[in-house]
Order: sequence, then C-alpha cells, then structure tokens
Amino acid sequence: MTPVQQQAIPAIRRGRDVLASAQTGTGKTATFALPILQRLVDNPAPVQPSNARVLILTPTRELAAQVASNINDFAKYLAITTITIVGGG
Repeated sequence: MTPVQQQAIPAIRRGRDVLASAQTGTGKTATFALPILQRLVDNPAPVQPSNARVLILTPTRELAAQVASNINDFAKYLAITTITIVGGG
C-alpha cells in the first residue's frame, strides 16, 4: 500500500470524510474506489436501474474516463454496473 492508501482507506471504511492529495501514480483512485466497492458488496441493494448508489465527480473528461476504467477493472468480478456521463462543450 502507498502512504495515501495506508492513511485514507481505514478512515473511509469507517465512514469518515477524507481529503487527500498525492502525486500521480500513488493509487488515489484505488484509495477511494476500493472502499466504495467493498461497501456496495457488503450492503447489496435491490436492482433498480434508475437508482444510482454512488456518484463520482471529476474535473475533466479524461480523468472521468480513467477513473471509470480503473473502477471497471477493480469491479471486474462483481455484479456492479458503471456508467460514465460527461458534459460541457
């Protein structure tokens, strides 16, 4: 685990809000995505296509695509559906 993961993941799993800053390539996406996926697995909800359970906002289209790709990789064997929506001009 990277330092940001060691510090943030336990707090996130306890339901705490976390603000983290770290260099590129330090595992920030995994830091927030893995606890989210764990919570979804631990607390399954009835399948209702119109109900989102998680919303992740990113400042750019490129980052949205990267985050979605990573989450899809992490959730490869889980019954979780993701969708990426981007806006702007």
